[in-house]
Amino acid sequence: MKPGELRDYLGTLINNDLRISVMIWGPPGVGKSSIVMQIAEQNALEFIDVRLSQLAPTDLRGLPVPEDGSTCWMPPDFLPTSGKGVLFLDEINMAPPAMQGVAQQLILDRRVGSYRVPDGWFVWAAGNRKEDRAAVFDMPGPLANRFVHLEVEPAAEDFRQYAYSNTFHEHVISFVTFRDDLLHKIMENENAWPSPRSWEMADSLYKAGLDIAPAVGPAPASEFYAFLEIIENTPDLDAIAEGKTSIAFPEEPSLRYASVMGLVGRCLQPDIAMHCFRWLVDKAPAEWVQLFATDLFPRLRERDQLTEVHQNMLGDKQLNAFLQEFTELMTA
Repeated sequence: MKPGELRDYLGTLINNDLRISVMIWGPPGVGKSSIVMQIAEQNALEFIDVRLSQLAPTDLRGLPVPEDGSTCWMPPDFLPTSGKGVLFLDEINMAPPAMQGVAQQLILDRRVGSYRVPDGWFVWAAGNRKEDRAAVFDMPGPLANRFVHLEVEPAAEDFRQYAYSNTFHEHVISFVTFRDDLLHKIMENENAWPSPRSWEMADSLYKAGLDIAPAVGPAPASEFYAFLEIIENTPDLDAIAEGKTSIAFPEEPSLRYASVMGLVGRCLQPDIAMHCFRWLVDKAPAEWVQLFATDLFPRLRERDQLTEVHQNMLGDKQLNAFLQEFTELMTA
């Protein structure tokens, strides 16, 4: 499933109070941990991230202490004792079998030693796969059978929405859209390689005027810089955002991606969105207008501007026709 679908799935579990143990599989850097953290924050839940690979069995089970002539187990202080939240066992399959065995009781019985997971807590886990070049152990069958298994893969649309929300530079967004095969690509014999996580690091480096190769690898970085040389001929997007519609839509594909992504980033107000829509509908092939709308509408919805833009589009004959075609396409 896509990251957005994973987010919806986990949100549904919370909304229906389904405290079913979940195992999230996926390649490194795709955003598994950050999605779980975001879902917890959005639902006003506490979030505890436990890395089992860094613990010994006694760290989770607790230490034996004498009490009234017998031995009891003193649980660690990082486990929740009250409230509501998500107990997240990240990188669970990097833990050795002995540690996974202790976690099995926590996941199935919601207890280990003298400790019990409070009723208001969800127990979820995540891990990488062997094909991701991750140093992981096989998950024992009895442990695997205690989970609902979800597999997440990177998706360009989800990355763009995250990038817009976190104010990535439009050049980074445009390039990853143009070369979506480089959104996530594990490269043999390279320490640095592109992933949603490493593109976020690359964005910070690029804004600071530093080379992005240490984040995404030398080959993707070289392609990114070649892309920048091409898009120097991008149309004046600020003029388009101001309502000047005499500018031609470019022919070169990389310039088209740069134009559309750049305009999405500039649509901070409904009137700017209308100017950009009018220019694209008038000058660009339909698929580029659709790409613009697909990326822009979630951004407008997030800022509570979608209704205003939608009403304005309905009042414009040309934009109304596009809107009807777009709605039919999205519901087909």
